[in-house]
Amino acid sequence: MSKFEKRLETYKLRRKGRSIRSIATQLSVAKSTVSIWCGDLKLTQKQKEHLLKNAIKAGHKGRLIGAEMNRKKKQRLIDFYKRSAKKEIRGLSLRDFLIAGVALYWGEGSKSDKLTFSNSDPIMIKFMFRWFQKIVGVKKEEFMPRIFINEMHKPRIKKVIKFWVSLLGLPVEQFGNPTFLKMTQKKIYENYNSYYGILALRIRKSTNLKYRILGLIDALKNQK
Repeated sequence: MSKFEKRLETYKLRRKGRSIRSIATQLSVAKSTVSIWCGDLKLTQKQKEHLLKNAIKAGHKGRLIGAEMNRKKKQRLIDFYKRSAKKEIRGLSLRDFLIAGVALYWGEGSKSDKLTFSNSDPIMIKFMFRWFQKIVGVKKEEFMPRIFINEMHKPRIKKVIKFWVSLLGLPVEQFGNPTFLKMTQKKIYENYNSYYGILALRIRKSTNLKYRILGLIDALKNQK
């Protein structure tokens, strides 16, 4: 294609709303040359609007590509640190397990009432369920779990109870009646069908056990 033909093709593509960069790439011409050729090109208002629309669209596409690149970069970092953490943590010794549970109870456990650990995270609840048994010596029949959940979940409460019963492997009879919280929801949450409320792991006749755990917390606090 001759230079004259490329210039005519440039006019044609520009009127269709193509960017200077894309025209230069397609015709193998320098961007500066295409820009000069298009400098005296008269466009209708409709063609100008079309150009602007395409430019905005291209910019949006560029932002999407940039966001996706950032997302992948973030995920690579997360995966790297997860692999590194697995090497650092590996298997927990009995002492490691003891300290981890004490720290969790320090943060989320009851200090003034009955021995109770409450959380909405099923993994954390299961961790402490094992901790109470292995470290503190609580028997399964001594647990009295209690579910706290917003009253908007009443229609699915059977599913909620079944979830916690299955997670802990305890008979449903050990669970007290769910406590429905009267709180006005200002928005609809996307996790409505996958939310199972807060579970309070309570233990019967646990006064001495509570004092023991509070003593462990105090010892942890005073580490230097």
